[in-house]
Amino acid sequence: MRRLITTLFVSLLLGLGCGPKMEKTPRRMNKEPEPPPAVPARRNVPIDPTLQQEAKKELMTAVESSDPLIRAHAIEALRDTLGVDAAGTIIKHLSDDGAIVRFASAVAAGELRLAQAKSTLLVMSDDADPSVQIGAKFALHRLGDTRQSHDLERTAIDMNPRTRGDTAMVLGLLGEPSAVKILAPMIYDKNEAVRLQAAEALWRLGDERGLNELVGASISQFPDLQMVAILGLAAPRDRRALGHIEGQLTGTYDEVNLIAARAAGMLGSDAGYGVALKGIKSPLARQKTLAALAFGAIGRPDAQEYLAPLLKDADADVRLCAAKALLQLK
Repeated sequence: MRRLITTLFVSLLLGLGCGPKMEKTPRRMNKEPEPPPAVPARRNVPIDPTLQQEAKKELMTAVESSDPLIRAHAIEALRDTLGVDAAGTIIKHLSDDGAIVRFASAVAAGELRLAQAKSTLLVMSDDADPSVQIGAKFALHRLGDTRQSHDLERTAIDMNPRTRGDTAMVLGLLGEPSAVKILAPMIYDKNEAVRLQAAEALWRLGDERGLNELVGASISQFPDLQMVAILGLAAPRDRRALGHIEGQLTGTYDEVNLIAARAAGMLGSDAGYGVALKGIKSPLARQKTLAALAFGAIGRPDAQEYLAPLLKDADADVRLCAAKALLQLK
C-alpha cells in the first residue's frame, strides 16, 4: 500500500496521485453498519526493548528505500518518533533526489526546529520544485528567518493545486493567527483536496469554519473524503471533535472505521482499539497499515503482540507503519 494518510496527503494526492484517492462516484455499500468491536481491558505490559530496536532498524532501512514515497513516509515517522535524535538523517534527506522526500524533510526540519539545517534550507528555498520551496520557507520561518514567509500568500493562489494545498498545510502548521485571512478563501477552492487541507489548517488555528467543513466532509458519500476529513478533525488534538469521531467507528467501510480509530487515539481515546484489532488481522495490506497506525495513535503497550509480526510483513508500508506504531507505544 502506497497510500498512507499523513500530513503529506496533499502532496501525495495532488502531486503524485497517491494518498486517499478522490473518487468521482460513491462506492456501493457492501454491508450494513455494525457496532464497533468491543474494547478489551487494558493490559499494562512492559515495553519490549528488543522490539523497539527492531522498529528503529526498520525505519532506518525504510528511509534508504529506492522508493521515494517510502523514504518520505519514513522521514515523517522518524520525526514523529525519534524527533531531534533523527536530525542527522532528516538533514541528509534535505538533498534527496525525490522532491517529495525533500519536502517531507524540510517540514520535519521546521517542526523540530533543526537550526543546523538552515544553510541547506536557504538553498532549498529556490528549489526547482515549488512544494520543496514551500517546505523550506516554512522551516526557515520556524527557525526565525521570516524574510520569505510572505511568499506563501502568492503560492496560496498558484495555478497548481498541489502548490496551493501544500501552502495551506504549512500555514496551519505555522500556528500564526494571521494566516486565517489567507486560508479562509481556500475552503472554497475548486479542488477538493485543497479545500480539505485549508479546512484542517483553519481548524488547527482554532477557526471553526474549518471544523464545520471537516465535519461535513466526514459524513460525505465518498469514503476517501471521509477518511481525510476525520484525520483533519483530530489534527489539532482538540477533544471537542472526539464525540463525532467516535461516531465514525461504526460504519459501512472498514477503512473509514480504522481511520476513525486512529483519530480517536490522537485525541486520547482507545475506543477504536477493537476496530484496530480487527483490522490488524485483515489479509489486505492497506487495512493492516491503517490498523497499525491506529494502534500507534492509541498508544497502548498491549498492542505490541499484534504489531511485532508486521515487522516481517512482505509489504514495505506495513513494516514501516508497524515500526512507527511500536515506537509510539507508551
